[in-house]
Amino acid sequence: MTDASPLPADHPPVGEADVAAGLRAVRAGIRRAAEDGARDPAGVHLVAVSKTVPAESIVPALEAGQRLFGENYVQESMAKWPALRARYPDVELHLVGPLQSNKAQDAVALFDVIHALDRPSLAKALAKAIARSGRSPKLLIQVNTGGEAQKGGVAPDAVDVLLAECRGTHGLAIHGLMCVPPVADPPSAHFALLAGIAARHGLPILSMGMSADYPAAIQMGATHVRVGTSIFGARTPKA
Repeated sequence: MTDASPLPADHPPVGEADVAAGLRAVRAGIRRAAEDGARDPAGVHLVAVSKTVPAESIVPALEAGQRLFGENYVQESMAKWPALRARYPDVELHLVGPLQSNKAQDAVALFDVIHALDRPSLAKALAKAIARSGRSPKLLIQVNTGGEAQKGGVAPDAVDVLLAECRGTHGLAIHGLMCVPPVADPPSAHFALLAGIAARHGLPILSMGMSADYPAAIQMGATHVRVGTSIFGARTPKA
């Protein structure tokens, strides 16, 4: 799950956004939020969420030096990223949307970081895919901090059990946590909850914060913010 916040009425659609200008604005916002929180801005990594964005609209971000990108859909990513990576081989690709177990092999082959590990069956599928491919993407556990039925993620009080199973049963290295707070809630409490769980387990990566709330996430310790709309423009909602 990523950037699903309501869009300003004047936000340009994908294809008409000034991607380089959007990147500059977001990078400036990250720097301000980090400095306000007495953090080094270099410790906050921008994942530019390019889900549903055509390859030609991603190129301006690549040309502006952006190298971390987030996608929601394995099939879409397989169609557009191999050619882009041939031109920009230092790209780091993040899967930030939900992952079906039957797509684990493809995901492991393509992505460098997978943000949405949230159940034992997926942990098992990822472990098998990693063993077969020899690739070891960084894995994050998604936490459903708001207990929303429509969202993926493990309940906060079940993280310990899932983490132990990932490590002990499946031999997976878990690098961090991810969350998407409820749209109607003030996000800081959710970010603080996630940060507390991560600290308890010594997990270094905190993936939290999107276009509408990434400054608050940075204040609460985010290491990775997932921003799409503010860079690439408004997506057309799926029917």
